[in-house]
Amino acid sequence: MSGFAPDFAAAKVRPSPNHGARRDGRKPDMLILHYTGMPTAQAALEWLCSEASQVSSHYFVDEAGLVTQMVPESERAWHAGQSHWNGETDINSASIGIEIANPGHAGGSPPFPEAQIEAVTALCRDIIERNAIPAERVLAHSDIAPMRKQDPGEGFPWDRLHRAGIGHWVEPLPVGGGRFFQEGDTGQPVEALQTMLALYGYHVRADGRYDAGTTAAIRAFQRHFRPGLVDGIADASTIGTLHKLLSALPVAA
Repeated sequence: MSGFAPDFAAAKVRPSPNHGARRDGRKPDMLILHYTGMPTAQAALEWLCSEASQVSSHYFVDEAGLVTQMVPESERAWHAGQSHWNGETDINSASIGIEIANPGHAGGSPPFPEAQIEAVTALCRDIIERNAIPAERVLAHSDIAPMRKQDPGEGFPWDRLHRAGIGHWVEPLPVGGGRFFQEGDTGQPVEALQTMLALYGYHVRADGRYDAGTTAAIRAFQRHFRPGLVDGIADASTIGTLHKLLSALPVAA
C-alpha cells in the first residue's frame, strides 16, 4: 500500500504494511484507545510502520497533536491483539484503533499534553460520527485485554472526552469505606459482581471465585471509570460506579 486518502481530513498519511481485510465484511463499531508505551513518539511511529513489528493502528497522535493515519479505516489494523469484549473476540475486525504517544506506566505516566488531548478529541468525534460508534463501545485497550494491558491508563481524561460527546461515563462514587471483595473471596456476591462486569462487556466467568481474571477486570474497570484508586479490589465505590454505568446503558430496542 503506497498511499491512500486520509479518512480524517486533518491527518497526514504514512502507510503501515501491517493490515488486512476485516473478516466477513465486518464494519467497525468500536473505537479502541491506546498509549504507545515507548520512550519517544518517533520511535513508536517507526515501530507501527515497520513490517518487522507486525503491529499497527489506524491512527497515531503525537504530543503536539499531529495526527498520522497509517491504515485506512476500511482495513483491519493489528492493534488489539488477543482481546475480548461483550462476547466478541476479533476486536481488530470490529474496531478502529488510535495510538496516543505517551511512554505510559513504564515511563512514569506523564500527563497527556493539552494539544494532544484536543487532537484526540477531534479525531474521536469525527470517527464516531462517520461510523456511528455507540458511546459504550469507545474503550481502552486495558478494557478488552485486562490481563495484558494497562493503556491508556488511569491518567487518561475519559471524563473530559465524555463532556465532548465521546464515550460512556458516569461520575464515579467517591473512594471510601464499606464492604469490599478481593482476590481469593468466593460466593454468591462475587458471582453477582462478575455477572455485572460481564453484562457491561468485560471477559470474566461468573463462577463466584474472585480469581486473577476478576482482579484484572476490576483493575481495568477502575482505570477507565474510577481512576482515583486502581487496586483490583471491588470496594463500595467500584461496585456503585459499575451499577451506575449499567443503569446508564441504552435500552435495547
